[in-house]
Amino acid sequence: MDDLSVYRKIIHIDMDAFYASVEQMDHPELRGKPLAVGGSSKRGVVAAASYEARKFGVRSAMSGALARKLCPGLLFVKPRFDRYREISLRIRQLFREYTDLVEPLSLDEAYLDVTRNKKGNPSATMLAAEIRQRILEETGLTASAGISINKFIAKIASDYNKPDGQKTVNPEDVIPFLHALDIKKFHGIGKVTAEKMYSLGIFTGKDLSLKPMEFLQEQFGKAGTHYYNIVRGIHLSPVKPDRTPKSIGAERTFAENLSSEIFMLERLDHIATELSGRLKEKKISGKTVTLKIKYSDFTLQTRSRTLPYFISDRSLILETAKALLYQDRLLNSVRLLGISVSNLNTPREEQVVVQLKFDF
Repeated sequence: MDDLSVYRKIIHIDMDAFYASVEQMDHPELRGKPLAVGGSSKRGVVAAASYEARKFGVRSAMSGALARKLCPGLLFVKPRFDRYREISLRIRQLFREYTDLVEPLSLDEAYLDVTRNKKGNPSATMLAAEIRQRILEETGLTASAGISINKFIAKIASDYNKPDGQKTVNPEDVIPFLHALDIKKFHGIGKVTAEKMYSLGIFTGKDLSLKPMEFLQEQFGKAGTHYYNIVRGIHLSPVKPDRTPKSIGAERTFAENLSSEIFMLERLDHIATELSGRLKEKKISGKTVTLKIKYSDFTLQTRSRTLPYFISDRSLILETAKALLYQDRLLNSVRLLGISVSNLNTPREEQVVVQLKFDF
């Protein structure tokens, strides 16, 4: 960040408690009540929680049993992914009225590069406010936004004034903003990494910035270089337009580690449903299914199977993922499961990245 005059204008839009908000919008009797989207059984898992439920500590990926214990009056509703995808598609169509550089991360969030935009508006802050207002008017739902010079900072900023708010981190404010942040607020730094940083005397971005790259590489391996750069506002990853990538996947991290394949099947069902929706939305399919398993000790394992035909259907994805799960014994308890489909049947599009100098 030696030259603050060259930067992009990135907006990160994040829908507020998306699944739960859709249910409350469609069912007025649920409004203002603590609500969880997902299963309430012992093996059930919370896919999303309303803000009323979050006040009790209910979070996504939490077991339904624990959620009910934390919030005895919690209401559970079954997820309706077709409905969520329908609204998500409408929102993405709205985004493309502003820029073609739209990178969806999931059904409820996306990056927009508005350095050059279709409205000819030089203010990314004003564009974000306009987009949020249009989302509210056209869907009845609220969204939050973060605006800054790169995806990393925009992502952090979008969480700053949630729900139904936005925050802009101007180029000259990037370093002070990052230095003042608790290290656990850095996107990509999870609980385990944050605890290790605390043990090393790294509590804020300022503390992190004082550590030399060699020290960070020694403590965190390749990630050390990433941490060294991001605390200096250096994150060059471009916004990648909605296109056919090499693979498409979905995954879940669990609040409690799972030790039995039986308890993982319902989770795989949710993941397969979400993945199937993404594939069908893009109108593509693939032949290779990969199961990703991250164990409680953070060891990562993948198992893949290539089929003789292209698939995008939830049942076929789930059937293959189940076979992969049972293929070999588990090495430890599991904290994350993911499914991805690759060997896709649509050619990949190329992307042009533009960096310009403008007033923010």
